[in-house]
Amino acid sequence: MSERMTAHTVEASDAKSIYTADELSQIDPLAVPKHIAIIMDGNRRWAKENGLPPMMGHWEGAETLSDVLRGAAELGVKTLTVYAFSTENWGRPKSEVEYIMELFELYLIRKKETMIHDGVRLDAIGDITKMPEKVLDAFHETKKATARCDRITLVLALNYGGRDEIRRAIAKMIEEKLAPDQITEECISRYLDTSPYGDPELLIRTSGEMRVSNFLLWQISYAEIFSTKVLWPNFSSKKLLEAVISFQTRSRRLGG
Repeated sequence: MSERMTAHTVEASDAKSIYTADELSQIDPLAVPKHIAIIMDGNRRWAKENGLPPMMGHWEGAETLSDVLRGAAELGVKTLTVYAFSTENWGRPKSEVEYIMELFELYLIRKKETMIHDGVRLDAIGDITKMPEKVLDAFHETKKATARCDRITLVLALNYGGRDEIRRAIAKMIEEKLAPDQITEECISRYLDTSPYGDPELLIRTSGEMRVSNFLLWQISYAEIFSTKVLWPNFSSKKLLEAVISFQTRSRRLGG
């Protein structure tokens, strides 16, 4: 286990501010994106570079999420949506998928009290009915326990694909027999999984890949994109701050 991994296991509730006053002075607190989405990529490459099995990369990536979540909350972000498991990820080796499912269950159980303490409300998008029963039990238990938390919402994209989300939204509209003139852009947005949270203003992609990988295809139409070559396990709350600073230097015209 790496030194960084050991350090990461210190629960967020035991630590003080992540950022220094000088770091916080670099951002405008009134212009922090309220909804950030992250494609957490690079766990397996990180493991390979460190001579470790893929499972250890996923473990380290889970700990990184805790650090970034704390940083996001401190910056004033209200919703953090992370691509945790895609509809395509089922095609990975069976042993790796089984480990990831065990990791989800363990993460949800172990982080529940920390989430409550730190004001983190848990939710999910995607067709989570396909997830293993143990994962669903842990998710629903933690979601219920954090239901009244209101500092930040952590949205896990589980068994999620942007195309599948749009397909499910269309199926609902057909089931409810909506007339063609009722199907506006606003209507479609209401039928998407992200309806309670709206569209992300900032999309972060780690590991240097320049694609959106079927993630929030409708919602990121006007999102600012921050791509970094840093592998997800090496990402941090400090890199999140860098992404937010970059976001605040841009002029968001939203097509106007």
